[in-house]
Amino acid sequence: MALDPGAAALLQQMAQAGAPPINELPVPQARQMMLAMVAQAPKPEVARVEDTTIPGPAGDIPVRIYWPLSGRNVGFVVYYHGGGWVIGDLETHDPTCRHLANASDSIVMSVHYRLAPEHKFPAAVEDCYAAAAWAVENASRFGVDASRVAVAGDSAGGNLAAVVALAAKERGGPRLAYQGLIYPVTDYNFDRPSYRDNADGYLLTRAAMKWFWDHYLRSEADGADPLASPLRARDLSGLPPATVITAEYDPLRDEGEAYAQRLSEAGVPTICVRYLGQIHGFVSLEYVLPAGRQALLSLGATLRAAFEGTLAPQAVG
Repeated sequence: MALDPGAAALLQQMAQAGAPPINELPVPQARQMMLAMVAQAPKPEVARVEDTTIPGPAGDIPVRIYWPLSGRNVGFVVYYHGGGWVIGDLETHDPTCRHLANASDSIVMSVHYRLAPEHKFPAAVEDCYAAAAWAVENASRFGVDASRVAVAGDSAGGNLAAVVALAAKERGGPRLAYQGLIYPVTDYNFDRPSYRDNADGYLLTRAAMKWFWDHYLRSEADGADPLASPLRARDLSGLPPATVITAEYDPLRDEGEAYAQRLSEAGVPTICVRYLGQIHGFVSLEYVLPAGRQALLSLGATLRAAFEGTLAPQAVG
């Protein structure tokens, strides 16, 4: 399918602005650039928002908790923001989490895990795992049954949601109800067709992904660890049901879909949806790309159904 007209217009606008590639910026400037991209995004009303901290393996972890406008609170979603493990924070994903809380009728907790390069792999993994464990242990405080806790995230956050689910299986808990993976990073590999076909010109580039991985990993050997590259895990059976969202014009498309296929082959109920004509980041850009809003509404409805036990069995497709 042709590139979505809205995405094409956005890319043209960014090109005309002359912004340097993210992989050519110092990390602090890259973080500011991401924040500026979503600064104008509308923030839908929710019932309540609270900034607090929860205990982590290396100190307190900042989190932001959202209560849905409906007040139903059918579940608890632990959300990990994207940004290549290097950029992104509670502010960059505030609109996304507000939408997801309302769409899922669930409490959403956004987690600001430790970022690279100040904190290399596996620091983010351990923070995110601790946040999921905390959510299960404390769900009753929010009026939610502990069996109704899910993990979700976009891009690097999708990677972290996937690896938290893996770690929970390997470590004997916490038990998670669902995993929502939005264009997730699943493998330290730059040679798939989607990397070649979408290497440049579609917001996320091959060079930028190399830059992110270089900041995140301690060495290339870490890239083979399933907690960095969940696609390399030997056994995916017994993991929580999943939704995997991919974008047609995204370097990460093929590895996300490969992970969905592996999950399905392992007997994990999996929904995999490719958004045609879309670019990486379209969900965070929902205020200018309607498909992003559609994806959030769909994921929210799926999470709500999973929490309520009404989700029909699904397969990759």
